Amino acid sequence: MKQDERRTYLIRTLLEEMPQYRGMGIPFDESGQKRLLRSLMNLRPPVPAAQDFLDIQDKYLSEEIRKKGITDSVSLRPVDDGGRIFLWRGDITTLKADAIVNAANSALLGCFQPCHSCIDNIIHTYSGIQLRMACSELMKAQGYEEPPGRAKITPGYNLPCRFVIHTVGPVVSGNLRKRDCELLAGCYQSCLELAVRNGISSIAFCCISTGVFCFPQDKAAEIAVETVSRFLERNMSITQVIFDVFTERDFDLYRKLLEG
Repeated sequence: MKQDERRTYLIRTLLEEMPQYRGMGIPFDESGQKRLLRSLMNLRPPVPAAQDFLDIQDKYLSEEIRKKGITDSVSLRPVDDGGRIFLWRGDITTLKADAIVNAANSALLGCFQPCHSCIDNIIHTYSGIQLRMACSELMKAQGYEEPPGRAKITPGYNLPCRFVIHTVGPVVSGNLRKRDCELLAGCYQSCLELAVRNGISSIAFCCISTGVFCFPQDKAAEIAVETVSRFLERNMSITQVIFDVFTERDFDLYRKLLEG
């Protein structure tokens, strides 16, 4: 089955299992089909899927990620004297590392807004529908929403990474409070502790809370670098911490902190 055939099959199956969208037509162009497929995957509730669907989805997503280009974390160069902290600007869903960190929401089920640009949406899109199902099982077992500053771990499924570590950052409304800073530091600390408990030696952080959660980028970077550096001083099991940034401003902020 070719990639366009896989995409059409996935769209048709998703349209069929969600009655409210069954009358929707499938675009003829590739970009329109990709956008529709992503939208349907974003909207799909965490319910089991047929093995045939999962097999075709996995082949489709693996090929899409391969075409985007995979970056192996071992090819990155450290920015610190100890050789354990790295700075990289790129698509975290294409990074081959032991674990990547997802800036999740308190429901921990991914972003249900079709094609939203948040990292939560993108990670769930390229990992596949198994990720939402795995997160749903974690939340059912927990019985309440995920508090800020803590972390959960799942497999990476179709992503190049082995694991995804999910953490909920603080939402900043109005002036930045001391409690916001403590919670953000807790996110980094919890992710690192969880990584150690799971034998993870390389972990990539996104810029937690700096998007729609409105944490100031400069202070967030300062907290991230300080928390990670302090952790690495007393723990040697993690050999690679990657700060993965998306914007040029974040890259400059981290570079100044790490190289200064």
